Amino acid sequence: MRVLPITALAFAIACSACTGRDASPDAAPPAASTVAPAAPPSVAAPATVATVPPPATVAPPATGPMPAEAAIGYNGFGPAHWGASEEQVRQAWGKDLDASPGEPGGCHYLFPLPRSGTGFRLAFMIEAGRFGRLDVRAPDIAAPGGGRVGMDKAALHRLYPTVSEQPHKYVEGGLNLRVADPAGGQGAVVFELDPAGKATAWRVGVPPQVDYVEGCS
Repeated sequence: MRVLPITALAFAIACSACTGRDASPDAAPPAASTVAPAAPPSVAAPATVATVPPPATVAPPATGPMPAEAAIGYNGFGPAHWGASEEQVRQAWGKDLDASPGEPGGCHYLFPLPRSGTGFRLAFMIEAGRFGRLDVRAPDIAAPGGGRVGMDKAALHRLYPTVSEQPHKYVEGGLNLRVADPAGGQGAVVFELDPAGKATAWRVGVPPQVDYVEGCS
């Protein structure tokens, strides 16, 4: 019988033990490599849309019925002089006019259309069937001589060297400035001033109509 040398025998036993240890079910499996999940594709943030502010509010230009330049004078409106008939006034205006209520033969106004809900810009006074006066409350319509609604007392005195002043009948601290036709005619312009000295309205006509404080009332 062959007898293995002691050295060979010891080597065989050591290898057997090593093999068993490697095959043991208790041996921990190699750690799985940790792979970081792929990041989702980046989505670009929506572009910021600049908010465009609305356009600045611009005061509207002067609107409403406008007479032709220099149509208003100390002697009337265009070809319709003081004393003209209502029909002649309508023809001189050349557009629609709305008549205010009035008794036949009494006093009433003709208002250019369209009319504003805040009042009138200009109006033609007819009394006893005849044109006697024109009233204006709009700053963009000039009186004979250049006066306008919104002007102050000093400016009006510069435009009209010869002017008479009298207290307003109904406005405490208000004034009426009356300017006679410099050419010597019967016509006159009357400016109504508030207590601050600003013109709020004016009228041009002949007496007695031009001096009616209440209009047709």
